[in-house]
Amino acid sequence: MRAVVQRVTHCDVKTDGNTVGEIGSGMLILLGVKKGDTEKEAEKLSAKISGLRIFTDENDKMNLSLADICGEVLVVSQFTLCTDCRRGRRPDFGAAAGKDEAEPLYEYFCECMKKNGIDKVERGIFGADMKVSLLNDGPVTLIIDTDNL
Repeated sequence: MRAVVQRVTHCDVKTDGNTVGEIGSGMLILLGVKKGDTEKEAEKLSAKISGLRIFTDENDKMNLSLADICGEVLVVSQFTLCTDCRRGRRPDFGAAAGKDEAEPLYEYFCECMKKNGIDKVERGIFGADMKVSLLNDGPVTLIIDTDNL
């Protein structure tokens, strides 16, 4: 599994002009599920992200986690994170899990975030054409891959 995590002050996702998910201060998580990923990767990645200390404390140091600030999360599925761009100019999406494999793991990841103490976990619509708007705070953007955890 691979995630791009962005610290945001506000974020929303729309499909067909309708807002389907919206949060205030917290994280936008773009989530890519790779072939062969399991619930173990979802658990490991959600635990890592939930505990990341990327929010500033009273001394303006990144020392607080989502739980510390009562932060919110918006998770958007994004198979394009699982691309291989080493050859040619057309990305190879062969490593991305198909819908039948990826969607249950995406949903499980969202549930794991809740189990890790995040009260508000919003979602996009899996596989839909979505428009994501955000105000990146910092900016703080991290890339996390379970292959490296």
